[in-house]
Amino acid sequence: MYICTSQSTHYIMIKIIRLSVVAVTACALLASCNEDGSADVREDARQAIENSTAAVAGAANDVTNAANNAVEAAVPSGPTTVMEFSETTYDFGNIVEGEKVTHTYSFQNDGDEPLIISNAKGSCGCTVPQWPREPIPVGGSGEIVVEFNSTGKTGSQNKKVTINANTNPAQTVIYLKGDVAKKDAESPLVQ
Repeated sequence: MYICTSQSTHYIMIKIIRLSVVAVTACALLASCNEDGSADVREDARQAIENSTAAVAGAANDVTNAANNAVEAAVPSGPTTVMEFSETTYDFGNIVEGEKVTHTYSFQNDGDEPLIISNAKGSCGCTVPQWPREPIPVGGSGEIVVEFNSTGKTGSQNKKVTINANTNPAQTVIYLKGDVAKKDAESPLVQ
């Protein structure tokens, strides 16, 4: 379902771009017509602009509908369970740019159904989660290991990992935060 929605949205965006090009071309044609220009050409250009505007509005509505369908698809359709974390935020403190931080978040399935994590994704490529691929039985526990690579990152950091599972709501967010000092060649912390 997610792939279909993503492909539909991509198709609709291409359609909007094409229609926008038609509208711009028609506007240029209309603008190039001076008072001595043909009334038929001006009318054709005006009609093309109106048609393109209506088509772009319709395609934008299609994008909105596809986004709404994606949100509805995020709600689990089968039985749901409860995922309880012992902590949802980890503060790694102060590190120097280039260091990696790894933290393990422990959770338990406190619901009445096996817990199935379908995906876990960091807010950027520098934050990478690893999660259990097998179902967690009722009363069972598991771990999500998150690695943050501070290369190219300085200052205050607040990263999140979004977990999709058969819970309600379908997404749970855990956080990793701290401060990254700029790498200084003379710093005693840098080796």
